Amino acid sequence: MKKKFIVVIFTDLDGSLLHRDTFKFDTIKDYIVSLINNGIIIIPNSSKTEKEIENFNNELGLDLPYISENGSSIYGLNLINKHFPNKIILSREKEELLKIFNDKVPEEIKNKCIQISKMSKEVQENILGQKDERLKDALDRKYTLPFLFKGDKSEKNRLLKILDSNSLTLQEGGRVSNLCDNINKVKSMNKVLKILKKTEDKIKTIAVGDNYNDLEMLKSCDIPCLVFNDQFIQDQINIDNLIFSNKPSPEGWADVIKMALVKIGFKD
Repeated sequence: MKKKFIVVIFTDLDGSLLHRDTFKFDTIKDYIVSLINNGIIIIPNSSKTEKEIENFNNELGLDLPYISENGSSIYGLNLINKHFPNKIILSREKEELLKIFNDKVPEEIKNKCIQISKMSKEVQENILGQKDERLKDALDRKYTLPFLFKGDKSEKNRLLKILDSNSLTLQEGGRVSNLCDNINKVKSMNKVLKILKKTEDKIKTIAVGDNYNDLEMLKSCDIPCLVFNDQFIQDQINIDNLIFSNKPSPEGWADVIKMALVKIGFKD
């Protein structure tokens, strides 16, 4: 018997599904696998690189479709349906973005943007929380440029206006800011849903995040879920229908998903 609808979970990884400091998720691994075995589609939608999310898939032991680098690229939709594309690129390459950045952003603002790639390995490890091969994978970016912004609020607002006028964006995560093309997690999510709707009449969407760059994604799904993050107060986030957990990731991820599935009436 065909289900009345399919469930698609778009999820951030760091701090949402993965532990904020250790990046582990072993305590909920079996639960994730059970969701997939029950026909739920899980699509990581992360600022992480292609290699980092492939590593996550390897640790999970399953091949999940995913969206990398804050919506820049989509991989593996053919895993859902063989007629869907394997790879969709929605962004210009980072070299082109950097050229625009260097040409258009004035020097006094540019000097406030400290590129992660130009820091010492020790500092990179401290900022990104990764070492050795995992650090290399985290820095292997094709479409985004991570940096720390050292200016004040007015300088940041000035930077945002300049980027916007040149079709660039600044995506802020838990550890760094990312210079991106005119793309984000919502646009890539909607691109995926447009493709899925070619074969599925009814789709229920759940989105899970923990940080500011996830909020638009949460606002654009059926059931928004926020995992505990002590960087901001959850009850100050104004999103209708919001489910949130007082536990951090990874256990907080499992909590919000269980509540979301009950809310939409999903039965395995």
